[in-house]
Formats: sequence, C-alpha cells, structure tokens
Amino acid sequence: MKALRCLLSCLISFTVLVPLKTASAQVEEGKAAPELKLKTQDEKDFNLADRKGLGWTVVYFYPKADSPGCTTQACAFRDTIGKIKAKDAVLIGVSTDKTATQKAFHEKNRLNFDLLSDAKGVATKAWGIETPIIGVAKRWTFIVDKDLVVRSVEPNVDPALDAKWTVDTLEELQNPPKPGTEDEP
Repeated sequence: MKALRCLLSCLISFTVLVPLKTASAQVEEGKAAPELKLKTQDEKDFNLADRKGLGWTVVYFYPKADSPGCTTQACAFRDTIGKIKAKDAVLIGVSTDKTATQKAFHEKNRLNFDLLSDAKGVATKAWGIETPIIGVAKRWTFIVDKDLVVRSVEPNVDPALDAKWTVDTLEELQNPPKPGTEDEP
C-alpha cells in the first residue's frame, strides 16, 4: 500500500512538473475551439456553438471543485466578473466534477458565472488537458472569440492571478496596438 501511494504521488508530481508551456495537441491559438456541450451546475444545457456571434467566451478548466487552488481561482473570477463582462465576454468554468458537486461549489462561494460538469471527461479530452492516470482537468484557460476561434491559451495558470490575466488578455486581444504606436525601448 505504501508503494502504491508513493507511485501515485510520483505520478501526480510528474504531471505538475512536466513543462506546461506547450500548446495542447487539440487546441491551438487561431484554430476553431473544440466542441463544448455540457450541463451547468443547474442542469441546464450549455453548448459553446450557441455562442457563435454573441461575444467572447472564456473557458477555464480546473481540477477539483472546493479544493484550495480551485476556490481561490473561482473567487478571483467572481470578484472580477464585471471587468470580464465589460469586455463582452462570458466566463465558464469546467471540471470533471459531477453536477451536484458543481452546484454545491457554486452556491458555497456565491459564484456569478456558470460551472460545467464534465464528469465523463469528454470535453477535458477534446480540449487536450486531461491529467494522465487520474483523469481530471489540468488548470488551463482559453479565450475564444465570437467566431469560436481560440485566441489565447494559458497553460501556466496561477489560480490567484488567472482573473487578472484574463481581463488583461481580453484587453490586448480586443484592442491591439495600432502599427507604429508601440512603445519602443
């Protein structure tokens, strides 16, 4: 039993220590976003395809509802949602937790955005961020434009800073510098 725990610990450590700044095999900037068709915490249907033409979508994947890092990340998004909405964007959180777990996490932290349940891991696999062996989502954030094209991928997510990164990146993507106006060193 001790050897099994050691092996599991090593595998989890390996998945954390593997270089993360590599693009997902399935999802790349400039390419169409994969399908994302899941249930919300309230058992409502969410289909990313329905968002086409309606504005930007921020999709963040997280490992486990109610864990310390995931709570920090979700609450930072909750507190920043006004700035995200001001950028014509909708925020969606996704994990492999069941719908009831998502609902409890949503209510406990008074979240003001939807959480999606990917209990079967279909989206996590399609988006290329499944953690080997244990099957939970890695902590990645994707920004998708109104045409459902992935415009930014962040695999090195800091739970406390992801909301700020998201707002800053939306700003950069929506308001690129005009040619010849960039500050030069």
